[in-house]
Amino acid sequence: MPDEVARVLMGVRGMDTEPARERVMATLREVPGVLEVAPGDAARVAVEYDPTEVTAMDLIRALRRIGFLAGME
Repeated sequence: MPDEVARVLMGVRGMDTEPARERVMATLREVPGVLEVAPGDAARVAVEYDPTEVTAMDLIRALRRIGFLAGME
């Protein structure tokens, strides 16, 4: 476990079906430095990550690459 853990709650547009939610969560889990991904409600996901390896913008970019609009809440 890293010395410092950052957490972000992300709003994700288009994550309104189970396959879409699974795709979003799987994509985030693949980002180096992501420690945990947990679903929120239908449009949110909580991510814990090592801020020395990845930034919140990196997470947003990863989701944009697969066609989802995301932002920090």
